[in-house]
Amino acid sequence: MKKLLCISSIAFTGLLTSLNAPAAENSFPGQWALNPAGGGAGWLEVKPANGSLTGTLLWMGGSPEPQTRVWMDGDKLVALRVWNEDVRDAAGKVIRTLPHPMMLTATVAGDQIRGNLSQPANDGASISKDEFTGVRIPPAPPKPDLSTIRFGEPIQLFNGKNLEGWAVIGGAHWSTLGLKKPDGTSAQGWVPIDPKVANGWSAQDGLLVNDPVQTPGQPHRHYGNIQTLRDFEDFNLTLEVNVGPNGNSGVYLRGIYEVQVFDSYGKPLDRHNMGAIYGRITPTVAAEKPAGEWQTLDITLVQRHATVILNGKKIIDNEPLDGCTGGALWSDQSRPGPIYLQGDHTGIKYRNIVLRPVVK
Repeated sequence: MKKLLCISSIAFTGLLTSLNAPAAENSFPGQWALNPAGGGAGWLEVKPANGSLTGTLLWMGGSPEPQTRVWMDGDKLVALRVWNEDVRDAAGKVIRTLPHPMMLTATVAGDQIRGNLSQPANDGASISKDEFTGVRIPPAPPKPDLSTIRFGEPIQLFNGKNLEGWAVIGGAHWSTLGLKKPDGTSAQGWVPIDPKVANGWSAQDGLLVNDPVQTPGQPHRHYGNIQTLRDFEDFNLTLEVNVGPNGNSGVYLRGIYEVQVFDSYGKPLDRHNMGAIYGRITPTVAAEKPAGEWQTLDITLVQRHATVILNGKKIIDNEPLDGCTGGALWSDQSRPGPIYLQGDHTGIKYRNIVLRPVVK
């Protein structure tokens, strides 16, 4: 009996010691650039909050969304988001609304993250599971002094006559599709087209026009985005855009950050309005024009900070970019990339697309 009491005393003392010991440092808080195994991009932010954890997740498309619950399961992080989803019949009529859960599970080793994301599949009878890897995102550098930044000679990205210098693709960089540049330095007249998507882009009367025609009663036809063959780092980009009623497009900087192009005239300020960094940075002032009028965008991307001037009004002032936006080609914020214009939503017209790269 004394021996058993002694063992129990030792065990109890050990339990007290473990309870009073400092908790092991949680290595998950911070921002993470996620790389889904099937391509595309994601972003995760984890924060400590009153002894617990909160999280925000961007997965492939859409916007960064707060998670319903975040917790630890041993050495694994679990992030759950639940929202309501409409179930529609073949005619598009809503027949019922169901909760839709999405669960991310991850482990961390140093600055590397690995895990999977699972959710109900579209057939309603199975689970869709995507694996991913990723890396910790270093803090954004201080705001650059834009008055000291030098820009190079202007580059006309659209010649007004044809699509030379562009590629029509569906959610990937043109080089990953096996579309290779011709030998030599000239790619005159070469326009790579992704065979998996329809092309609605053309040059008409000096304008870069997208016309994604849909046939009533037929399945939705997926149209391609258009991106430059050249990749860029930091720059100033100016362009004009004509957005029709309910029009929706986007200008992707380096293939990773979307500046929203949208018919939001007269609407309250929102992170999805014209000129916003889609889902991330809300314009400080509404500067949109009515649908059908030409509008100007003056965008500067320097050292992970964005400035947007819409129709002569500064609506985003040298603000840091925490991570990619929905529809990004990849999650690596240090990687050069193309200018790409979103083409799978509605018709849109662009002109006078000019880029001036930062001179180092």
